[in-house]
Amino acid sequence: MPEFNLKPIEVPDPGCKGCKDLLDFDFTFAFQPIVDIEQRTVYAYEALVRGPNKEGAAEILAKVNDNNRYRFDQECRIRSIFLAQRLGMTARISINFLPNAVYQPELCIRTTIAAAEAAGFPLEQIIFEVTEGEQILEPEKLLSIFRYYRDRGFSTAIDDFGAGYAGLTLLTNFQPHLIKIDIHLVRDIDTNSVKQAVVKGILLSTQMLGIQVIAEGVETAAEARWFKSNGVRLMQGYYFARPGFESLPTISNWDFE
Repeated sequence: MPEFNLKPIEVPDPGCKGCKDLLDFDFTFAFQPIVDIEQRTVYAYEALVRGPNKEGAAEILAKVNDNNRYRFDQECRIRSIFLAQRLGMTARISINFLPNAVYQPELCIRTTIAAAEAAGFPLEQIIFEVTEGEQILEPEKLLSIFRYYRDRGFSTAIDDFGAGYAGLTLLTNFQPHLIKIDIHLVRDIDTNSVKQAVVKGILLSTQMLGIQVIAEGVETAAEARWFKSNGVRLMQGYYFARPGFESLPTISNWDFE
């Protein structure tokens, strides 16, 4: 784990059993850029949890349980922000959060604000994104968390849009700043007419609602060209850069005409 050399941050106690339990495992982050193809800049970096020896997210998330979920969620915010500051990140940071761990957003957000202030990281550059694969036990709770974050000036994002809970029903109840098109819709979209029809419908809806779209999991120039030709300027995926372990990776491809 990197040495941040910043003062420790007191995690607010929301009054729940187990919230003050210490984690018995270590973790860090890799960062993957979300690029703006029109500006040729990095719009944001998504913080992806990793083990200290580069273990994948699944191995770390398997250690999260009901007793340490809140602590893990808070530590994710603190560590990702501190590491971003240490690496000199000037773009936005997208932090995955565990909605089932956020008991009271007004208390949980104090930790994020304290970490950002200690690291000198602007609050307006923080995006809260529902973590991939998180099963939403209480949809109304997720909506209340999102609304609270939005009302306090943070950007919000729905991941994996088009898969599972992250669909049109959720969008009718809450309009985030960003949605990420699910990777299964992105894959081979340049040759799949059914996927094209579905995604065009999503793009029309988000355009009318004023929501920005991120094409997630772009792996080929053909996929990137299709999204560009359909007005999507924000993209993320191996075609542009793989996640950098405790680093900000260089963009591999800008030109895909």
